[in-house]
Amino acid sequence: MTAGVQDEGGSADPDATSALLPSRVAKLLSALFYGTCSFLIVLVNKALLTTYGFPSPIVLGIGQMAATIMILYVSKLNKIIHFPDFDKKIAVKLFPLPLLYAGNHITGLSSTSKLSLPMFTVLRKFTIPLTLLLETIILRKQYSLNITVSVFAIILGAFIAAGSDLAFNLEGYIFVFLNDIFTAANGVYTKQKMDPKELGKYGVLFYNACFMIIPTLVISVSTGDLQQATEFNQWKNVLFIIQFLLSCFLGFLLMYSTVLCCYYNSALTTAVVGAIKIPCDLQFGFLGESAC
Repeated sequence: MTAGVQDEGGSADPDATSALLPSRVAKLLSALFYGTCSFLIVLVNKALLTTYGFPSPIVLGIGQMAATIMILYVSKLNKIIHFPDFDKKIAVKLFPLPLLYAGNHITGLSSTSKLSLPMFTVLRKFTIPLTLLLETIILRKQYSLNITVSVFAIILGAFIAAGSDLAFNLEGYIFVFLNDIFTAANGVYTKQKMDPKELGKYGVLFYNACFMIIPTLVISVSTGDLQQATEFNQWKNVLFIIQFLLSCFLGFLLMYSTVLCCYYNSALTTAVVGAIKIPCDLQFGFLGESAC
C-alpha cells in the first residue's frame, strides 16, 4: 500500500534512486512503532477519562502538546535534532495542518471518554476509506481495486468483531466520526507538508503544537474545561499523576510515530496500521469492561 517514489528526471542512476528510497526495514519499524504507540495511548487515555473520571479531555490534549514542544525544543537546543527557526512564512507553509492537528486531538480524546473501547475501535476504522479518498483527491495517488476491496474488508471485519457492543451514544458517535475526518486529513496533509527542504518531520511536529496550544488553552478556559481540571479531586493520587504524565509523553510519541510512519510509508499505510491492532484493542476493551 506504500506508494513508490518516482524519479523526477526519469533517467537517474537506478542505484542513486534506490539509495533515496526508505528501506523495507525502516518502513516496517516505523509502522510497528506507530501501531504500538497508538495502542498504548488508547489504553492510558481510556483509564484516565473513564476509570479515574478525568473530566477534561482538552486539558489532556494541552498536556500532550506541551510535552511535544518541550521535548523537541530541548532536543534542538542540544543539537540532537534540527528544524528551521521561526519565521512568518511557517504558518502559511503549515496551513491547514495546525487546525487539523488540534481537531484530531480534541475529538479523539472526547470520543475516547464517551464510547466503549471496542465500539471506539470499530468506528475509528472509517479513517481508512477517508484516507484513501483524500490521498486520491489531494495527493493524486491511485490505488488498485485489490487495495480498495481490502480496505472495506477491514471495516466489515471490525463491525463483526465488535458486534456484541452496540450501545448507542449519539454524542460519542459524532465525536468519533469527526475524529476520523480529522485523522485522515491530518495524515494526508502531513505527508504533503513534510518536505525535508522546508520544515521536515520535526518542524512539522514542533510548529503544529506551537500554533495550536494557545488557541486550545483559550477554548479550554472559555468552555470551563480548565476549571474542571483544576478542581479534579485526584491530583494528589500518585498513580493518576503518573498516568497523566505518561499520557502526555505517549501523546508526543504518537505524533512522532505518525509523522515517521507517513514519512517512510503513505498516509493510507499509517491508517491501515491502526486497523491491524484491532484484536488487541477489542480484547483489552472486553476484558476491562467485563471487570467493571
